Amino acid sequence: MTLIATLDRLVDELRAVGVPVSVSEKVDAAAALGPVDLADREALKDALAVTLVKSADHLSAFDMVFDVYFGGVDRSRRGPGELDDDTIRRLLVESIEAGEDGSLLQRHLARVLVDRHAGIQPGRAVAGTYYLFRAMRALDVDHVTAALVRHAEERTPAAFADPLPRRLFLEDVERRLAAFRLEVEAEIRRRLVADRGADAVARTLRRPLPEDVSLLTAATAELPALRDTIQPLSGKLAARLVQRRRHGRHGRIDVRRTMRASLSTGGLPVELRYHPPRPAKPELVVLADISGSVSTFAMFTLQLTYALRTQFSRVRCFVFVDGLDEVTDLIERSANVLEVASEINRLGLGVHLDGRSDYGNALETFWRDHARDLRARSTVLVLGDARTNHHAPRADALARIAGSCGHLFWLNPESRAAWDSGDSVIGRYARYCDEVVECRNLRQLRAFVERLA
Repeated sequence: MTLIATLDRLVDELRAVGVPVSVSEKVDAAAALGPVDLADREALKDALAVTLVKSADHLSAFDMVFDVYFGGVDRSRRGPGELDDDTIRRLLVESIEAGEDGSLLQRHLARVLVDRHAGIQPGRAVAGTYYLFRAMRALDVDHVTAALVRHAEERTPAAFADPLPRRLFLEDVERRLAAFRLEVEAEIRRRLVADRGADAVARTLRRPLPEDVSLLTAATAELPALRDTIQPLSGKLAARLVQRRRHGRHGRIDVRRTMRASLSTGGLPVELRYHPPRPAKPELVVLADISGSVSTFAMFTLQLTYALRTQFSRVRCFVFVDGLDEVTDLIERSANVLEVASEINRLGLGVHLDGRSDYGNALETFWRDHARDLRARSTVLVLGDARTNHHAPRADALARIAGSCGHLFWLNPESRAAWDSGDSVIGRYARYCDEVVECRNLRQLRAFVERLA
């Protein structure tokens, strides 16, 4: 297969997993290959990454796809019989101590480990996760870690008397072992490509980008990537809401500029001139459903609120299931969002009766107890699926809330096709909102933030 044909397939796979690649960027990538030594795999990878990847969030997807289509098969590997398992561990320890991440030695050790322990079965349509597990289990990462710690303590015993240096050393060891794990994974991937072809392997390895992960079903391991994407979005959301408050509003009359402008009309102030508007920083009120049906989305809600608290003059957060509790102080004093979630669960916040969602009671309670705190510069953000378990929706309470604040937006984690089905009453609430947004993933949240301008 020609180099350009391989590039075509790489770009097709990037687009399939959600990485945007334009025609001009594909042309740029082809041009960038001209001066590159194709035998230098890292230079080839860098040239393609620079031209095809626009966001750091997409780098991991690019790395995987590149390895599939340009990983190649190393013909120089020697037979597995030359090194026993103890020797593999000893050589790995020595290479890590020497700082040789990604060295030829580590790549050779990865090949031997895969040859002996992965048990790759030709023709089997799997992504290779089981093969990786078998190889790493045989390596015994705990044994390697213990050897590295023992050697370090023998060299500098005084340094390990303090817990901080020891923790930093262990974090560095974990990072280096993770790099070796990637070498083993890459070797397995090369074997699978040689057996089944790049296109078949790419399909089995497809994973959603962080921005496309479902906020209703995200796994715990995916939450850090969501957190990293939410943080910059919170700043954009605050900026957009400030722009909305500025739009169409005048500041105080500027007498000096008005009189100067009137000289052209014989001293008559035909056109008033104003000082630039200086609206106060907006206030945000978040009402978040934390019921079991949206438990993962609730974690996203808390993370978004946690990130937004530095962007507004004031952020108040309320959580509800069948009752309503304010958690503003809890968010302020907690070190991270996991601590917030743990305290909410421990205290049973948001649950007053049977623990089944009751939007009507939550909205009525908010209006009764907190309506006096709403004002024109307040933005209310409701996050939930509007499924009431057939309780009374009390949409009139939301109507009163909407009439007392500047803006009201509703983010719904369900697909729009499921709205108003079963016990969903989102249509009853929508008429009182500035906008009801399908927010199943961060890509849709980003689109909502961009539309606010």
